[in-house]
Amino acid sequence: MTPRFNRSPSRASFQDTPTRSVDVGGTAFVYRELGPNTGVPVILLNHLAAQLDNFDPRIVDGLAANRPVIVFDNRGIGASGGKTPSSVAEMARDAVAFIRALGLEEVDLFGFSLGGFVAQEIVLTEPGLVRKLILAGTGPAGGEGIDKVMPLTIRDMIKGALTFRDPKYYLFFTTTLNGHRAATAFLGRLKERRTNRDKAVSLTAFSAQLKAIKAYGRQAPQDLGTIRIPTLVANGDQDKMVPSSNTFDLARRIPGAQLVIYTDAGHGGVFQNHADFVPKALGFLDA
Repeated sequence: MTPRFNRSPSRASFQDTPTRSVDVGGTAFVYRELGPNTGVPVILLNHLAAQLDNFDPRIVDGLAANRPVIVFDNRGIGASGGKTPSSVAEMARDAVAFIRALGLEEVDLFGFSLGGFVAQEIVLTEPGLVRKLILAGTGPAGGEGIDKVMPLTIRDMIKGALTFRDPKYYLFFTTTLNGHRAATAFLGRLKERRTNRDKAVSLTAFSAQLKAIKAYGRQAPQDLGTIRIPTLVANGDQDKMVPSSNTFDLARRIPGAQLVIYTDAGHGGVFQNHADFVPKALGFLDA
């Protein structure tokens, strides 16, 4: 039986949804929630150097049309308090503590990039908490090229500074005309919220996340065959941050996983193809 979501999510669009706070073991975690007040909530886990305003509004609003959706800043990120952990395992423990602090007993997880690492860790350590799992632009522990994210990110941050562009223009999308158009549209969407925007991710938090990603890329592979919940794996076919080979690896190693690959798309393939991806994600979650 699907449990009732007894909180009171906002029915406004993501750009107008108020930011709330919850005490997690003495530390304030900020979050936003929207959508209907029934159904299993979808918890979104975000990428490197991302806070609340870096969630794609088309993805959030699209999911929230049918499902309660909660996005949050993990420990030390954006306006959330505390010190950012330097390991994926610690990030997962903090995410679970946040979910428990909201009084939730069962959730669906949607992890993008670093958030996908955290989502896998949660499912492996707290399998009874998660009903369904979506992994996008991500890979397994010890996956190909994951330990190379730091130099790649720094390089494109410099490139972005020199060209007056957000680094995600280069990191998340292909260099084709289609990729450039998608990048411009995506970055425009991230600016739609005009008021009460979140705090920028600090350099200290960013450094801790980079350290966690590097360690995750070098650790021993985990037994993903123990994951027994329905899983949807998605990416672009030209992801350079978390090479697309990792997406195929995840789908192969997680029993029964569904796979969605977008052509001429990079790390942000689900953002570039949100009009196709959101119905697929909703169909998967509601099946």
